Amino acid sequence: MDLHRQNTVCPRVIPFHLDDWASAAEAFKKSTPVYLGQHWLPQPEAGFLPARVRTAWTDNALLVLAELDDAGIFNPSREFNAPAFKMGDIFEIFLRPIDQDAYYEFHIGPDNQKFQLRVPSAKAFRELPKGDIPQEWLIGNQVIESRAQVFAQDNRWLALASIPLAMVAEARQPEAGSQWLFSFSRYDYHPRNPSPTLSSSSAHEMPVSFHRQEDWGVLKFVADSPSANQL
Repeated sequence: MDLHRQNTVCPRVIPFHLDDWASAAEAFKKSTPVYLGQHWLPQPEAGFLPARVRTAWTDNALLVLAELDDAGIFNPSREFNAPAFKMGDIFEIFLRPIDQDAYYEFHIGPDNQKFQLRVPSAKAFRELPKGDIPQEWLIGNQVIESRAQVFAQDNRWLALASIPLAMVAEARQPEAGSQWLFSFSRYDYHPRNPSPTLSSSSAHEMPVSFHRQEDWGVLKFVADSPSANQL
């Protein structure tokens, strides 16, 4: 196993309504957190603040809960599928079942801004002109369900997502033992500073290489709470 990969197990949980934050907190207690960092630097930069992400699953959805420390929480974007990561704080989710080429990218902002993208393959992404996203890659319908909660007095915010398994897993529905590649990343903007602080759960060598799947971790679906030998 690549020791630089941050792998995780994803326990099955009882479904809950996304507006029920208390039930969400209880469900994710079974999940081991994944931490975001700046692996491309010998030491985190001065503006870096930590984030923790937990995952779980039901028969129909992958659930993701991110808790992000943030000294200045904002994103002025209000348009669905807009590149809000260029304007303010954004949490990003990358997912690819190991047995398919296509992968998905989802963004959630502190005011529940959403961005949804299906990339046909890593090769297709590499061949794109820099900064160009084909319109056909954007997912026009709001297929993921998400919520965001801001705690300004505590300098943190939460992002909670429910992602349909049947959409991401195009070949076959995942079951206990199935594996997906994953990565979580973040754009953390600071007031009066146009450049965001970037971080990722993956051990990228460069901060702009969030799509580099060789660095992504492996998420394993399990039937219940993980034991130590499953990590």
